[in-house]
Amino acid sequence: MSLLANIIGFSFFGLAARMGQLSIQGRNLYSNPGGHLLSMGAFGAIGYYAYKWETYSESLLAKKRKEILERRQRAMATAE
Repeated sequence: MSLLANIIGFSFFGLAARMGQLSIQGRNLYSNPGGHLLSMGAFGAIGYYAYKWETYSESLLAKKRKEILERRQRAMATAE
């Protein structure tokens, strides 16, 4: 998933969470648009860091898999 799609998806989830919160409280959904923007911004930031963590963890896993493969090959070479 691309970075922009991740940020937008998390932002819309933040908007839905905010509207759900206001509907549970029985308040007007459109009374404070600043709260909606704040919620979307916060969830968008979470989406940004989730994307960055995903790319970082993929690189760590690829590096670890490479190390494990090299160790197995060395172990097979010494066993023969």
